[in-house]
Amino acid sequence: MWFWFYKYILMGPLLSFLGRPKVQGLEYVPDSGAVILASNHLAVADSFYLPLVLKRRITFLAKAEYFTGTGLKGKLTKFFYSSTGQVPIDRTDADSAQAALTTAQRILGEGKLLGMYPEGTRSPDGRLYKGKTGLARVALESGIPVIPVAMIGTDVVNPPGSKMWHFGRVEVRFGKPMDFSRFEGLAGNRFIERAVIDEVMYELMRLGGQEYVDLYAADVKTQAEADQAAAKPAVTAKAG
Repeated sequence: MWFWFYKYILMGPLLSFLGRPKVQGLEYVPDSGAVILASNHLAVADSFYLPLVLKRRITFLAKAEYFTGTGLKGKLTKFFYSSTGQVPIDRTDADSAQAALTTAQRILGEGKLLGMYPEGTRSPDGRLYKGKTGLARVALESGIPVIPVAMIGTDVVNPPGSKMWHFGRVEVRFGKPMDFSRFEGLAGNRFIERAVIDEVMYELMRLGGQEYVDLYAADVKTQAEADQAAAKPAVTAKAG
């Protein structure tokens, strides 16, 4: 109930006003049955505009931190994500990664739409980064088709690092379902899983027109943070 309240009454009209979303290829998303939606990830707004344009409810695997906050803000955040049907996952180690994959299989087993961001985190600079193989493992183990989704303009409406939202033009492009049944029985083979996720990322690049970078976005962010931390002592010393 809360999901539809947010979509049609509380947030949907405002999101439509700010982003004036345009949709292509929505006919590729079936009206029923399990499907994996593999999307690029430019901004937090991706998780708002993708559900907005879909006719069906979508479930994302959301990081556990959204459900463990304290104080009023933490409680409100937890309520929002829980009431919209999002599922918390822990991404700290190999065991938690396996638990996330198990959760994804359960969601698909219930015939739901599963939204996944194969880059693993938001792009630091608007480019498309190397995909992680978790999505490939889920697709191969389940036999469920993957529909690529290119989000365009969400980083203009909701710039990364900013709490402010702006007027812009959001476009959501759905590609044709990708069938990986030719790899049946090969889940767990790291070479096959890499081939599958690379194929998905290529389709996302083609759909959205982003420049592709053969690095993990998380590694690029970590290196940038390290460079900033190293630069601070130099700036302080020069000021002194």
